[in-house]
Amino acid sequence: MQTAKPFVVCFSGLDPTGGAGIQADIETLHSLGCHALPIVSSLTVQTTRNVLETRPSDPGLVRRQFDALIDSELDIAAIKLGLIDSPHVMRCISEIIRLCPTIPVVADPVLTAGGGFEFGGDSLVQLYRELILPYCRVLTPNIPELKKLSPQTGSEYEALQALCATGCEYILLTGAHRDSEQVTNRLYSSISPAIDHQWQWPRLAGEYHGSGCTLASAMAAGLAAGMSYTTAAERAQQFTWQALKNALKTGNGQYLPDRRNHL
Repeated sequence: MQTAKPFVVCFSGLDPTGGAGIQADIETLHSLGCHALPIVSSLTVQTTRNVLETRPSDPGLVRRQFDALIDSELDIAAIKLGLIDSPHVMRCISEIIRLCPTIPVVADPVLTAGGGFEFGGDSLVQLYRELILPYCRVLTPNIPELKKLSPQTGSEYEALQALCATGCEYILLTGAHRDSEQVTNRLYSSISPAIDHQWQWPRLAGEYHGSGCTLASAMAAGLAAGMSYTTAAERAQQFTWQALKNALKTGNGQYLPDRRNHL
């Protein structure tokens, strides 16, 4: 009988392409030695290029699923948040993570699909700031998501400070949206001891479906295994870069990350 793996709860959308959402979480966590406990927060209709439609899950069912995991006495080591496209589901998940203050929460703020589909607009973004950010240990935004979550700030540094001021402890900011030869990612924290660490990665050609889900899940896997925040962030980036480098091209859409462990 093998030693138990760390359990990681995932609240994410169901993507029928298998490139993003709950399947990306499960594949990543499995590759990194964790066991995923998946709870679907939303059903989606989407291609690898854009989301066409979403149907949020029933918040009561979401809560009962989580309560059943607790009743099973599973030792949850981390929680990963993905798509939350309903204020009712967001309130439900907020209540859950508030009840688990010792469990690290890694949140991927899925606010807009790569093709431009909006998941709820400005009111949902504001609710995310109020109900999710104060209870996150790590937030993993890209540049557009950072700006959307902190619209009143000027510089990137001011935006990072503003989000940490909400209560979120660490921000792993991805820089693929910058126009640069290399991708620069940044781990920032204003808590003591403060962290402002950067990594550079060779830019890969093409577009990828589910890279953000992969990174956040890999970060959650590292924290579930007891890694420091810097070590978990570095391994998550390595894993994600390799998954994109070995991605699968299908049809006329974006590449699908290969989430086998290439490290």
